[in-house]
Amino acid sequence: MSGANPVRGRLNAAVLRATDGYAHLVLGAAKRALLADLPDRVLEIGPGTGANMRYYRPGTRVVAVEPNQHMHAGLAAAARRRGIVLELRAESAESIGLPDGSVEAVVCTLVLCTVPDPAAVVREIARVLRPGGRLYFLEHVLAADHAGYRAVQRAAARPWRWFFEGCDVLRDTERVLARAGFADLVVDRYRARTLFVPINPQIAGVATR
Repeated sequence: MSGANPVRGRLNAAVLRATDGYAHLVLGAAKRALLADLPDRVLEIGPGTGANMRYYRPGTRVVAVEPNQHMHAGLAAAARRRGIVLELRAESAESIGLPDGSVEAVVCTLVLCTVPDPAAVVREIARVLRPGGRLYFLEHVLAADHAGYRAVQRAAARPWRWFFEGCDVLRDTERVLARAGFADLVVDRYRARTLFVPINPQIAGVATR
């Protein structure tokens, strides 16, 4: 999760802004349920242009790790609209500049598909979480081998990765989380109903440090 490509980074920021309402329509219920009981301070990995700001209570302090500078203006605007106190950190998710055990809750939605080394990011999340702290995640994943989804994912993988700056529709993120050594892992597997078929197989849940 490094600095953005000068062309695709700007393009992806524009795409996220344009599809914000549609993403809320499709994923809003799942995100509201997942993020309903967050503490007053949250670390969010890869918040993009602020799609999750609407699900936080007004007054929540969000420490946002977002290396794509083209996302920053939209992210700051979304935080202002929702009454969120934003601390923006333009750094890599593989190397978060926070002390060990300093965070109670981490939010990571539709991000582990894109980072170069998801296992390293999850290890870093575990490092900054305090004992008993929680990672709240929602991610699209490699499909189970049924319903033709995996064939669609394989066909789309290369162009999808180029257009969306490394987003990998073949990534088995549940396995990455399962191997990360969390004390407890709760995973809900489901299929989203979106126009973006390669990312319809998804998981959501909570990993406890």
